[in-house]
Amino acid sequence: MDALTNLLLSFQIAINPMNLFLCLCGCLVGTFVGVLPGLGPAASMSLLLPLTFALNPVQAIILLSGIYYGAMYGGSTTSILVNIPGEAASVVTCLDGYQMAKKGRAGPALGIAAIGSFVAGTFSVILLMILAPPISRIALKFGPPEFVSLSFLGLTLVTYLASGSMIKALIMAAVGLLLGFMGVDIVTGVERFTLGISVFLDGVGLVPLVMGLFGISEVLLNLEQTFKKADILQGKIHNIWPNRKDLKDSAGAITRGSIMGFFLGVIPGGGALLGSFISYAVEKKISKEPHTFGQGNIRGVAGPESANNAGAGGAFVPLLTLGIPCNVLMAILMGGLMIHGVEPGPRLIIEHPDVFYGVVGSMYLGNAMLLVINLPLIGIWVKLLKLRYSLLFPLILFFCLIGAYTTGNTVYDIYVMMLFGVVGYLMKKFEYEPAPLVLALVLAPIMERAFRQSLIISDGSPLIFITRPISAVFAVAAIAILLSPIILKLIRKERLQLKE
Repeated sequence: MDALTNLLLSFQIAINPMNLFLCLCGCLVGTFVGVLPGLGPAASMSLLLPLTFALNPVQAIILLSGIYYGAMYGGSTTSILVNIPGEAASVVTCLDGYQMAKKGRAGPALGIAAIGSFVAGTFSVILLMILAPPISRIALKFGPPEFVSLSFLGLTLVTYLASGSMIKALIMAAVGLLLGFMGVDIVTGVERFTLGISVFLDGVGLVPLVMGLFGISEVLLNLEQTFKKADILQGKIHNIWPNRKDLKDSAGAITRGSIMGFFLGVIPGGGALLGSFISYAVEKKISKEPHTFGQGNIRGVAGPESANNAGAGGAFVPLLTLGIPCNVLMAILMGGLMIHGVEPGPRLIIEHPDVFYGVVGSMYLGNAMLLVINLPLIGIWVKLLKLRYSLLFPLILFFCLIGAYTTGNTVYDIYVMMLFGVVGYLMKKFEYEPAPLVLALVLAPIMERAFRQSLIISDGSPLIFITRPISAVFAVAAIAILLSPIILKLIRKERLQLKE
């Protein structure tokens, strides 16, 4: 009965005309962002974050969530038609999606991507609604030491699963923590790490920083690249709805991708990208015709796209129940909620049920919207792909400047944004990932407050983090993950010596 009541509450909040409109806008903007190569959900959410200041918390997270899963959907269109992933999680879709398009089967590829996304998205929302309340009840028993260790574990997982060097990811996490500690000490009131600049007394603003790291840096990077119109699929796209054989072949891949994607999405650092790669590897492994993968096998589209969207839904679980963002997009969402005075975590469902169930209801409706509105709009998305980037980047810069200024009505925020735009550009050129930095920046105040509270409880003894069982488990897991590359390297070295 409680589940039915909660479901009705979620739809009651979601079908509010304003909430419904914002959900639709988010889905359309997200799909637009996902379709256009060179942009991405992180950049678009950063750009539009200032617009949410005029909304209430429910409306703000509905809009930003719509952009998030809309971009996950839209990325498949670019991957299939242009062989360029609209966002990172759609990289795997290029392998078979574009080959299907070259064989005249772009319609079924787009159709099965849409169906897989809808099924996986709905599945992830159902699990979110089922799992979130019990996880929140368990998390209510957590004290400050548990939250310190859990935050430490989350940061460790993100750095461990970084696509590049783990050392570089750790450096970025350390920089993020340093920026997060900038300002006035929460206990003593002493100024720290501000370099004597008064504007930094309140710390570095999340909005200017993420707009610089993702918005400005993407513009600078994309100005170096050229997207060729000749690569875009020519002619009309027919038979978007897959035939019975396509649906039969894809059913298992969609089911497996949905399950794997959701649970991998829950893991901090896992996310949609990891789910899509693992789904593709599993489908190829269990297939009776593995040689057809990479040549236009529809299961190579259905599985990863399902995992991609299920992972997007799964990422909301740790954010809304524990207050731990598992990827940079969730960190931006968390920052948006905190700006509105809502702190995600175990008490969110109790103190702000409208926010939690508003997200659940809007995700149900948003998945349906994406299926209904996007398939008929494929012709429009193809035309958008032909836009020159030289027409887009001045608009992106304009919105960045307006958004940075409106956060605090000060020109210093524009300077901060431009500074981090250059920093973000250099980071990407030298393969330093921005995600650990942003996650550390968001988690730093939470970790510091919990750390101080823990030491007060224990009269200054750090042993509290290992004498409490749950905290000890998280701490040991984090240390084991940090040391695992060194241990594995030593094992490999020993094996080589034995062979010699």
